[in-house]
Amino acid sequence: MCGLVGVVSDHDIGVCLYDTLTVLQHRGQDAAGIMTCDKGKLNLRKDNGLVKDVFRTRHMRRLTGQMGIGHVRYPTAGSSSPALAQPFYVNSPYGLALAHNGNLTNCKELSRDLFKEDLRHINTDSDSEVLLNIFAHELQRRNKMKPLPEDIFAAVAGVHNRCRGGFAALVMITGYGIVGFRDRNGIRPLVYGSRAKQDGSGREYMIASESVALDSQGFSLERDVAPGEAVYIDADGQFHSQICTEAGELAPCIFEHVYFARPDSLMDGISVYKARLRMGEKLAEKLLRQRPDHDIDVVIPIPDTSRTSALELANKLGVKFREGFVKNRYIGRTFIMPGQSERKKSVRQKLNAIDLEFRGKNVLLVDDSIVRGTTCKQIIQMARDAGANNVYFASAAPAVRYPNVYGIDMPAAAELIASGKTELEVQEAIGADWLIYQDLEDLISAAAEGNPRVSRFECSVFNGEYVTGDVDEVYLRRLENKRNDQAKSSRSSKGGKSSQHIDQDHLSEEQVAELDNDI
Repeated sequence: MCGLVGVVSDHDIGVCLYDTLTVLQHRGQDAAGIMTCDKGKLNLRKDNGLVKDVFRTRHMRRLTGQMGIGHVRYPTAGSSSPALAQPFYVNSPYGLALAHNGNLTNCKELSRDLFKEDLRHINTDSDSEVLLNIFAHELQRRNKMKPLPEDIFAAVAGVHNRCRGGFAALVMITGYGIVGFRDRNGIRPLVYGSRAKQDGSGREYMIASESVALDSQGFSLERDVAPGEAVYIDADGQFHSQICTEAGELAPCIFEHVYFARPDSLMDGISVYKARLRMGEKLAEKLLRQRPDHDIDVVIPIPDTSRTSALELANKLGVKFREGFVKNRYIGRTFIMPGQSERKKSVRQKLNAIDLEFRGKNVLLVDDSIVRGTTCKQIIQMARDAGANNVYFASAAPAVRYPNVYGIDMPAAAELIASGKTELEVQEAIGADWLIYQDLEDLISAAAEGNPRVSRFECSVFNGEYVTGDVDEVYLRRLENKRNDQAKSSRSSKGGKSSQHIDQDHLSEEQVAELDNDI
């Protein structure tokens, strides 16, 4: 899950891009990058680290130009090499730079085709580089000295014909403009907005992952980029848009509302803040049905994402809401750290309990979700150490039981605490006195109430249903082999790819052969 921003203006936009990336920092903390175009000259700065650490004054002075794109990276492939920081660049045709959020589910096949048929070299194992080269090849096929909007939309159509998965991308075409496009199901978010130029002669545009990015720079939200649509802002500030493929059913990722997005963002017309309030309300209703005689003294959120849901849950229960944990603002989001060992190490550095809110009380802790269980288990123990009589746990999302293939770092079912376990078994594993999960129907309802036109959400981590229709058991096992924590650790220690044994039970002979060929 990454953050994207692109701006076309009539004045230098380097500082604007920097400021916007700080607003999108919650979407990725591994690396950051900005590329600007100044009269045909490209200026690039990218590196591992937070936005504030990657860019210094000397870098900003070089990031001149009237259009540019920026990216904050959240690694789903388990590698933190500076070579994987974005934007990526290829020089032909025209000079193209890409910033990408999501994951291509047919990346292996695309890489092979790029090498054998398109005669293009891929230098990393990043699907973002694959996507850039697919777009470059499709645009080069138009064979134009100067690309027109119809050429760019034809190239995006070619991307959709070849690429599968969940993705949102920005491509800057040197000297000509910026194009943004979204997958045919709208799994990954993308919005655009505009503001008046300083001289009043027209509009300047921003395309970004979340509407809060537009708000921060004074851009008015126009709308979300539609599934299968591309929007193109040329160097003169003219706006163009076109549906470039037959759109599938709109199915935005519901985990954006659960965890990733900022509460002050609008996504597909849905207020993230309001959705989280409704999650808390519906969770409270379930709790009252199941435990009408509960003895909860206080509701305490696990900061920060769960705070909104926990507040409404407490209101509905008629129980005190208190802040029981103080968060260290200088520690990143634990869920999106690249390995399990890093997640374990960071929890007590990240949070500290306020004893007086726990001592002698029956406490209901509320989190947005339970993924690997590492964080909540330690937090429950912290509550006990602070003197709580009983520690109950509520998740504003259902049990996470299945891998994610569309850009969230949940590739291995074996690493998900609820995979293959009952609710009682998860309760025992995390050390809670009792545990309650949100029902999936209620989670969907909480989000959908914000926009009745969104009838479906991408909920694969909860129900195992993959909306693109191209994900099977072989694909999931291949992904697990490549991206689980053991593989990540091996790559980190060896500086390259690793292989490991995969349990091949329950696969057909053809599936086993395909898997063996892959590894």
